[in-house]
Amino acid sequence: MQLQLQQLLPVYFDESQRSTSEVWQKDLTFNKGEYVKIVAPSGSGKSSLMHFLYGLRYEYNGNIVYNNNDVRKYTAEDWASYRKDHVSIVFQDLRLFPNLTARENIELKRVLQKPIYEGNVIDAMSERLGVTHILEQRAGLCSYGEQQRIAVIRSLVQPFDWLLMDEPFSHLDHENIEKAAALITEECSKRNAGFLLTDLEEDNHFNYTRKLNL
Repeated sequence: MQLQLQQLLPVYFDESQRSTSEVWQKDLTFNKGEYVKIVAPSGSGKSSLMHFLYGLRYEYNGNIVYNNNDVRKYTAEDWASYRKDHVSIVFQDLRLFPNLTARENIELKRVLQKPIYEGNVIDAMSERLGVTHILEQRAGLCSYGEQQRIAVIRSLVQPFDWLLMDEPFSHLDHENIEKAAALITEECSKRNAGFLLTDLEEDNHFNYTRKLNL
């Protein structure tokens, strides 16, 4: 699934932010299977970009096009279908339900969206990321780093062509980042899927096909 950004620019950005960006108000095409890193200092609009791509906000000029379909024309039903089968996301603010257990937060997405896996895949992924011990604990009682790993697992248990990740490792140490990055790489490879990842600085967690400054 191809993703195109056509002269995209938040309506609240001024000329100086546009002129220094390699993303805003540019024509960009991303092909399925690409690993794209977007380096984005605070205030440059990385969360806005992710919300635009996920169809949560529309305060922008220009166009976002998936497989030649302009998302401005998507109905609520179109977006629901698209998110169910083609895109998954790790929000910067995670958006877990604090009163549900970690497992329930993951399972909820599997109920709402067709799961790509059955059986004990949640346990297997949790063991790899070192969060098995908190699966039955309320998410609100987990540390932020534990919540980030739960959010990563939640994003991987559904079908997707594109995985959107907004600072997904901000509260993880190097060892846990390596584990999470390896799991994400494996799951993207299985689907021939691509991802767009935003972060504050450069890293070598993945074999990126492209790096851009927002």
